[in-house]
Amino acid sequence: MKTALSQQRAQDLRRQSTEAEKKLWQLLRNRQFDGLKFRRQAPIGPYIADFLAVDALLIIEIDGGQHSSRTSYDKKRAAWLKQHGYRV
Repeated sequence: MKTALSQQRAQDLRRQSTEAEKKLWQLLRNRQFDGLKFRRQAPIGPYIADFLAVDALLIIEIDGGQHSSRTSYDKKRAAWLKQHGYRV
């Protein structure tokens, strides 16, 4: 379920993309990767996926140093996404 808050947060994250996210987006956009349509910073349930290919139920996450202290959150997120059929 998308909320106005999650949509706004996703927009903010798109504007504040890291260099790694920008480079990967150039490779994923316009169906360049295996013909899959990816969305960038896409709200999904209570989370926001870095890159989401809805048709393939595939999520690509780019976790830098800022995530080293968030391992329990990342595990919880990955479990929720897997439970809902996504591959991360």
